[in-house]
Amino acid sequence: MNRLLYPIVASALITIVPFLLTFEKGQDITRGLIGYEYFALLLLFIFLKDKLPTSLRVACATKQSMFRSLANVVLLSIIVFALFAVAWLDLQNLLAIKGWATGWYGVLPFVTCGLAIAMMWKVKPFSASAISFILFVALMAHLFAYNHYAAQPLAQFPVVDYMSRIVPKPVARDSLPESFKAKYFTTDSATITRGFVDSTRTNVLVLVESWGVPLDMNCFAKQLQVFDGILNQVGAHHRMYSRTRTAEREDLIYSVSRDSTGRRDTVFLPQVLRAQGVKTQFIYGGDSLVQMRNKYIRNVGFDETFFGISANSGVEPRTDRESAALLDSLLSVQDSTLRFIAWTTLDTKFPLQGFMDPYKIDVAALDSAYTERLAGTLQLVADLAKKHPEVRFIVQGDHNPILSPLKFQEKFYKRWVPFVVLN
Repeated sequence: MNRLLYPIVASALITIVPFLLTFEKGQDITRGLIGYEYFALLLLFIFLKDKLPTSLRVACATKQSMFRSLANVVLLSIIVFALFAVAWLDLQNLLAIKGWATGWYGVLPFVTCGLAIAMMWKVKPFSASAISFILFVALMAHLFAYNHYAAQPLAQFPVVDYMSRIVPKPVARDSLPESFKAKYFTTDSATITRGFVDSTRTNVLVLVESWGVPLDMNCFAKQLQVFDGILNQVGAHHRMYSRTRTAEREDLIYSVSRDSTGRRDTVFLPQVLRAQGVKTQFIYGGDSLVQMRNKYIRNVGFDETFFGISANSGVEPRTDRESAALLDSLLSVQDSTLRFIAWTTLDTKFPLQGFMDPYKIDVAALDSAYTERLAGTLQLVADLAKKHPEVRFIVQGDHNPILSPLKFQEKFYKRWVPFVVLN
């Protein structure tokens, strides 16, 4: 056990000394106590050092032993070089935080690593299996401790930090830019539907499959052009989860409460409207068994449901055009009954037809197909809103295209979806 203290102390020496010499009062830097890469390299150094020949005569006894000794020397040299290199990268990480030049700090890796190697010279080696076990336990201990107290991690990973510092940073997609917020209404609220439902007339909620907020604001503005002349409100809101089923339930929430035992009770908008004499209906062009809609849709308060035919039966599901025609027929019924109709679209559901193989997808072609299908679905909604100006339409995305290739996902903000209110 005492043998293990030497590489631990040596790793801490290389890790902490540069930090202390560049430390300024008031700085807030989370930093580990022991460099994990240093610890691993020092254990390997001890392991290889022990395999060096004790004398030149032993090294040259046979041709085989000579090559083995030479190989060990080369590997040991690589380990020593790697140790200095990692220490240098670690120093650059610290200086980059301050914006300082290397200057005299450049001697620190050579001093600390030299002392660490001197400390290791007389330490007895561990076996290869013991080194693997020690490194595994050290990593698990770091993760466990970090999960409980992140302000002071046990291990530092200089190479990982350096790579994360120098690689190109992707566009921030977690929050909308101020330019978007200045132009459109944005909210974290999940009560968009409840806030815009007009109880004096028929309302239609359209949940558009995979309609996310694009990074390109011009692209979003182009999508909205189809609603010119009938647009009442436009904006974006944040989804808690990226699932269509969750979005369907989230959009229909009227209130959430907990009783004395902590049990959650959710009241859905269709339940409230049905109690007021409003006829509630739900349309989905796919199979009712998908995401178990056959079980939960009625529970949220719909009087009547319309599903398409399962693709497993050999017949294609109902397209958005066919669903829009069904919705048009429901809105065209000549009676005095107020209705609340929810429609979940299908045409832009991923994976799109023709792009089923995730390893052979042309992102540009996928973008074109998605844009065309989305424009077609939004046009159907706009035509219905123009044909039925007495009806309030609330149109929202269910989530950004999360099931698409990563390169395509990166064109959208994470979990932000658009919504428009028509008429």
